[in-house]
Amino acid sequence: MTDGSRPRIGVLGSYGGRNLGDEAILTGLLADLRARRPDAEILVFSRNPEHTRSSHPGVLVAPWDGVSRAVSAETLARLDLLVLGGGGILYDSEARRYLRLVLAAQERAMPVITYAVGVGPLTEALDCSMVQDTLTAATEVTVRDEESKIVLEEAGVTRSVTVTADPALLLEPEDFTVAMLREEGVPPGRRLVGISVREPGRAAEHLDVGGYHRLLAQVGDFLVNRLDASVLFVPMERDDIRHAHGVLSNMTAAEQGRILHGDYRPGQLLGLMPHFDMVVGMRLHFLIFAAMSGIPCLPLPYAGKVFDFAQQIGVPALRGVEREVEGPLLAEVDRLWDERAARITDTTRRVATLRERAENTGMLLEPVLKSL
Repeated sequence: MTDGSRPRIGVLGSYGGRNLGDEAILTGLLADLRARRPDAEILVFSRNPEHTRSSHPGVLVAPWDGVSRAVSAETLARLDLLVLGGGGILYDSEARRYLRLVLAAQERAMPVITYAVGVGPLTEALDCSMVQDTLTAATEVTVRDEESKIVLEEAGVTRSVTVTADPALLLEPEDFTVAMLREEGVPPGRRLVGISVREPGRAAEHLDVGGYHRLLAQVGDFLVNRLDASVLFVPMERDDIRHAHGVLSNMTAAEQGRILHGDYRPGQLLGLMPHFDMVVGMRLHFLIFAAMSGIPCLPLPYAGKVFDFAQQIGVPALRGVEREVEGPLLAEVDRLWDERAARITDTTRRVATLRERAENTGMLLEPVLKSL
């Protein structure tokens, strides 16, 4: 310990309120660390310190994005351990930004562990080199899926890599009441289907905005007419709202669509899931929340992490969003509804296994935590 008193643990990830999936990861990670080392002080490196401070009471917070090396060194000097992760942060052009801080910690001979981190795509030479150097020298490396392990091996990481599961699986639901749904304008007395969309970008560079908006509008209309349902778009990032409006504007049954506009915690979104009869979605943690709640779900993959999760929970995953293929996608939505009872049973069993794997992350790291 740096001062002979309480151990101090730093946590570095994509935190600061930009994405509810990342905040769910942080919530699960913090709960696990506190359960294993209740005496530790935890410092979260955040892009938005004020948001992290208000959303996660009891943690210390420090900025890291755009902060000089000298200032970061002062913060690191007060730490005994750096936890990298979780979430998908090690990918081209982004990995180097996180790993500069990891490298600075390792230069101080500080132990570094990765907590169910997500990796890839990883092809750029600088990112691969930094991943290889820092993670090979890490004290313990855990990743959230098999694809991430393969990417690390291909990048040249030579130390052992253990596959666990996403920390968001450790999250506990909070209340989301019928009254809260009414405040969001969701009409009572109809089935309700949740839909998750996302923006294009580095993680979804192949998406054609107009094409996928039109395709998901057809899915929305099909759900309204096939199930006599309303559809509720659930933004996981603020920019998702704009794309939800883009889908709604292409629906012929747009009057049966709503967009969730309130400012909710990850646990509240998990508590929202039992109100749905089924969900169709692109965002990984939206799908994780549905699966955790035993709600039939159809992933619309835009990246390997979503394919991997679909395989883990034993549900089909179609590339219809990128290819703008309507027929197979609508057929799969129809099949999901008809087979929902059997699928829920299988998915629930698989999610229980994933939760055990998520709990295993902390168990693997516990010897390091207890040594502080």
